[in-house]
Amino acid sequence: MSQLLRSGAIVGGMTMISRVLGLIRDVIFANYFLVGGAMDAFMVALRIPNLLRRFFSEGAFSLAFIPVLSEYKETRSKADLKRLIDHVAGTLGTILLVITILGMLGAPWIIKVITPGFSSNPDARPELAASLLSITFPYILFISLTAFISGILNTFKQFAIPAFTPVLLNVAIIISAVWIAPHFEEPVMALAWGVFFGGIAQLLFQVPALVKLGLFPRFRLKRGHEGVNRIMKLMVPALFGSSVAQLNLLINTAIASTLGTGFITWLYYSDRFVELPLALIGVAMAVVILPKLAGNHANKEDKAFSATLGWAARLSLLAAIPCMLGLMLLATPILATLINNGVNGWHDVQMASMSLITYASGLPAFILIKVLVPGFYSRQDTKTPVKIGIIAIFSNMLLNLVIVLPWYTMGYPAPHAGLALATALSAYLNASLLVYALKKQKIYHAQAGNLKHLTQVIFATSMMGFTLWWFTPNDTWWQDQAIMQKIGVLFALIGLSALVYFSSLWLVGVKLKRLLNDGERTS
Repeated sequence: MSQLLRSGAIVGGMTMISRVLGLIRDVIFANYFLVGGAMDAFMVALRIPNLLRRFFSEGAFSLAFIPVLSEYKETRSKADLKRLIDHVAGTLGTILLVITILGMLGAPWIIKVITPGFSSNPDARPELAASLLSITFPYILFISLTAFISGILNTFKQFAIPAFTPVLLNVAIIISAVWIAPHFEEPVMALAWGVFFGGIAQLLFQVPALVKLGLFPRFRLKRGHEGVNRIMKLMVPALFGSSVAQLNLLINTAIASTLGTGFITWLYYSDRFVELPLALIGVAMAVVILPKLAGNHANKEDKAFSATLGWAARLSLLAAIPCMLGLMLLATPILATLINNGVNGWHDVQMASMSLITYASGLPAFILIKVLVPGFYSRQDTKTPVKIGIIAIFSNMLLNLVIVLPWYTMGYPAPHAGLALATALSAYLNASLLVYALKKQKIYHAQAGNLKHLTQVIFATSMMGFTLWWFTPNDTWWQDQAIMQKIGVLFALIGLSALVYFSSLWLVGVKLKRLLNDGERTS
């Protein structure tokens, strides 16, 4: 098995642990907290630091920092490398501390901007949202410094600890929801404190590994440090270009706040289930190929660079396309198992499943974006993905007008599903333009057999989809059954669909071992 594949398996495995705990966390949300104004307020207070988390831990900072760090590691002395780390720590820490203080003080105004519909909705809780945001905002500082340490560890091929770190956030929130929330007059306040202490736990967890490498930073500030200046120049546009999907979700949150109570929470549940395969496939793959691509570029290994990118895209689509169809077909069963167990009802299942179906339709594009963007940032090209990101943002806004406005004015019961659909469609545009730019710049060269591979994957996915359609019980069954019966049948359906999918791949001649060996040749 290739080094890339082993690294991907480590990241994917650790991410799976985190996502399973995240699923447990969401089950607790759905069964302990009623969908309504208070939960909408918490979701908004969680969305904002979560957006910044994507920027830093999975986005702009890592994409700007790792290529420069990799270059220093490959071409400079260890003393130069240590000085770079020291000055990045000092600069990043100072900037984040200022942003955190301003964010906490300005929480009421941020809520007004992000959720304009709260002011006219009598069931909304804008004051609560502001209080929650003032507690969750420091998470940005903690998780950004965590991302800084993760970038160093990943560059030195220590993927397990950074990948496991998010588990601690889920553990902190679960503890807060189950054991601490009952002691609060407003239970969702405990969730906000869970985010706060979860961020501290994530940061402290990674420090021993950094100390062992001998790279624990001294926080220094030096104006004009060459490496820091390069990272900042790369990072400023990357803040926009690397997280277009998250900005689209923020726009969706603002629009959803104008639709009424509950829409923000229903969109949250849709987002969470798309995030599971996105993290396991797209984020994990991006994490492991970024240092490899940066190394290929630093050593001028153009063929290996293209091969690495192509291998990652093929392997990602092999998993992304069936995950997309599976989520679309199992949207109601999944959410019936999660939500419809006493506190929230079947109406919440229906509303959340509608947006999950439309949002899941964009999963292959979301994953491709995660895989393709490192192809630019590893070469320290920030302009191209930013230009493409701008196009995607405006296309999402236009699609919101074209899709959501008519649905809302005509009284369609789930206009928030249109928001998710607009995000999915703009993601396909984004991914297509990234592929076009890579080919135009002669960075990526399409490999023979790509069309055949895609056709085989689509055929196997179709066989899987037919199986799910045939064996999945109707909505009435999911509405009436007890939780354990729903869990059992849901897992049986997932297992059956996986068996049919991989059997179909084998029947049409897809050799998984050969595909994995392609990764060996890129290492």
